[in-house]
Amino acid sequence: MNDYVITCCSTADLSEEVFAANGITYVPFTFHLDGQDYDDDYGKSFKIKDFYEAMRNGHSPTTSQVSVGRYEEIWRPLLEKGHDIIHITLSSGISGTYNSALLAKGALLEEYPQRKIAVIDSLCASSGYGLLVIEALEYQKAGHSFDECVKWIEEMRLNVHHWFFPSELTYLVRGGRVSKVSGFVGNTLHICPLMNVDNTGHLIPRAKIRGKKKVIAAQIEKMKEHALKGIDYDGTVYICNSDCMEDALYLKENVLATFPKVKEVNIYSIGTVIGSHTGPGTLGLFFIGDKRID
Repeated sequence: MNDYVITCCSTADLSEEVFAANGITYVPFTFHLDGQDYDDDYGKSFKIKDFYEAMRNGHSPTTSQVSVGRYEEIWRPLLEKGHDIIHITLSSGISGTYNSALLAKGALLEEYPQRKIAVIDSLCASSGYGLLVIEALEYQKAGHSFDECVKWIEEMRLNVHHWFFPSELTYLVRGGRVSKVSGFVGNTLHICPLMNVDNTGHLIPRAKIRGKKKVIAAQIEKMKEHALKGIDYDGTVYICNSDCMEDALYLKENVLATFPKVKEVNIYSIGTVIGSHTGPGTLGLFFIGDKRID
């Protein structure tokens, strides 16, 4: 048996049940709301439904990346049990947590020189990041070694496609990512910016589309264009949503109608850290496809 574990950050936006079922340890980010700090821990510290309701009522959470000390705290027991660690981080194009993980790795390898720790920048975000983590776990379960798994993850990460949109620009305006004028015009005209994650792990606006049904149709078209085997795609699809389950179910229905060979479609909630920046009403589609080249 390969004696190494795969860990990730809470921003993989899967679910507590998925992590528990697969024996995956995650390192929680932190968010700050109304003068208090909370772990991004899938609703244990702060219910996700209540979190998005607070945002709708005008509250503006802020976030903190994982500290070096928090990585050390969570990794040390794994190393003491004799495990090597492959840690996959949230994209460095979105957060500086990759650098914190590298610093923690250096400190812990001085304590445990007989162990191995690999820190890999996922170049992915939210449930796309989660999809990469689960695919890596399946690769590990197939019997591959530590070094083989590291190489596989580094080669596979740009094959994970992310196509998502916010249906409400108010929260991007609050965070300074969209101007007040653009936000007002966009909300008035029901503009939903279609975005993806590029090959450097940054969030990039790709199109301005009017109306949710049209932008969901555009997500489907992007999947047809980029998914492995096109409409014969037979892999797993992940959908994430920030308290807009009706939209998520509509997207799932369209995926299944367009890609009849899909293995499964899983829907997850966008967690409190990613959700602090997107706000409620964001919908994402993730699948394995060709290499992201821009």
